[in-house]
Amino acid sequence: MNKAVFLDRDGTINVEKEYLYRCEDFEFIPGVPQAIARLNRAGYLVIVVSNQSGIARGMYRETDVDKLHVYINRQLRACNARIDQFYYCPHHPDVGVEPYRRQCTCRKGQPGMLLRAAEEFLVDLDASYMIGDKVADIDAAVAAGCTPMLVLTGYGAKTRGRIDADIAVYPDLPAAVEAIL
Repeated sequence: MNKAVFLDRDGTINVEKEYLYRCEDFEFIPGVPQAIARLNRAGYLVIVVSNQSGIARGMYRETDVDKLHVYINRQLRACNARIDQFYYCPHHPDVGVEPYRRQCTCRKGQPGMLLRAAEEFLVDLDASYMIGDKVADIDAAVAAGCTPMLVLTGYGAKTRGRIDADIAVYPDLPAAVEAIL
């Protein structure tokens, strides 16, 4: 079985920008590429799981998200780092266009993306972590059975008071990775 670190995208690995889909708007949070490289070297799978309701809202297309993910990995290669897989949920339960406006199990706080990754990559969820900046990230981790970690970047500072006190909190992704390793 493999061990993984699941990462939220916006606000966790990159500077939070509402409905980010354009490569020219992407900006890593300082130290993130190096932290991802450390996880790679330590033998963890690094898997991004991201809610992308901008697709349901008609703001951008799945192909735009796919292009951004290729761009992110291209930027990471310069630091000898990589994301092993990107998963995203294009749905929203209440707003948007068909077929994306619907209830689903992939949207975080549901565990669907993590469970799918665990099946496809033979991940031991008990030995894995989920790092994010929102309540939905923490809820998805708990539901999937992996260790949740909150970062204070993105929406993390606002989220801190809305989660259980026993959830580990770190200033940013590099600090969370340091705690894992």
